[in-house]
Amino acid sequence: MDQSQAPILRALSRYQSDGQLSYTPPGHKQARGADPRVRAVLGDAAFAADVLAIGGLDDHQESRQVLVQAEELMAEAVHARLTFFSTCGSSLSVKAAMLSVAGPQEKLLIGRDAHKSVVAGLILSGVSPVWVEPQWDAERRLAHPPSQRAFEAAFAAHPEARGALVTSPTPYGACADLAGIAEVCHRRGRPLIVDEAWGAHLPFHPDLPTWAMDAGADVCVTSIHKMGSGLEQGSVFHLGGDLIDPAVLASRADLLGTTSPSVLIYTGLDG
Repeated sequence: MDQSQAPILRALSRYQSDGQLSYTPPGHKQARGADPRVRAVLGDAAFAADVLAIGGLDDHQESRQVLVQAEELMAEAVHARLTFFSTCGSSLSVKAAMLSVAGPQEKLLIGRDAHKSVVAGLILSGVSPVWVEPQWDAERRLAHPPSQRAFEAAFAAHPEARGALVTSPTPYGACADLAGIAEVCHRRGRPLIVDEAWGAHLPFHPDLPTWAMDAGADVCVTSIHKMGSGLEQGSVFHLGGDLIDPAVLASRADLLGTTSPSVLIYTGLDG
């Protein structure tokens, strides 16, 4: 694919040049209804770009495949099977990933250094956590992600666990042995979820640690608004392998309201 393409940007530019006026939110109507004092500070460009995925741009009722094309481009760029755009940061994306692997009362192996959004996901879903302890670094006085051996031991003690979730990189920049942990999971036919919120930069330079999709992860959640160039709260989650049904992942994301409308089109669901 031609990675110089920017389908969403191109569609937004066309939408603006056509001078369209929507009858949906946002109420500022591309700055027409915004306070002049606010426009003086932010400029009109911020308002012109603040639109919904509606008719004239893209939606799941009258799709022009704009979002689908953009997701396909990103999936190819980062070596993922499928990519889904998300909103509200990775805090909701990681919940969608969890719900696609385990259900109420089912066990999920989780690194104890997980983000609080994972704990919220446990409360929401009723999934039962099996905590896997991080590796304490006494010299640096910080925790590294749990080891491959720790996940092996956790699966041995809880063979009924539906999969595993590990945070890598950590907020301190420490990365897990993702290939080793993925091997532990896949030997049992279980998927690995990686909360790679701080790793949006990893796929794009060979001297950086191997990123989750190249290491064999099944779902990787990435905050492009952290170490990438995305706008605030921009998130994506990537799917690899065949242990998770993409339609299931899309339906869990839609249930939480995290995804772009194109996810439903992409997986063959029409509402």
